[in-house]
Amino acid sequence: MSFSIRLSPEERMLADSYAKLNSMSLSEAFKKALFEKIEDEYDLVIANEAYDEYVTSGKQSRPIEELWEELDL
Repeated sequence: MSFSIRLSPEERMLADSYAKLNSMSLSEAFKKALFEKIEDEYDLVIANEAYDEYVTSGKQSRPIEELWEELDL
């Protein structure tokens, strides 16, 4: 699949500079940026769900020293 986007001259210069700095084509740079953004947002959703689950479970955190002692570390 291919698509096109419109960039201002300044945006194009910035994108070209980023691609050159990272030794990749402009297409690769956009693809990498898109998938990194998707992954970051997905990770944030998962983290928020895990935190909400932790909070609603009523579990309490404890000092790491207690865990170390329990594991004889």
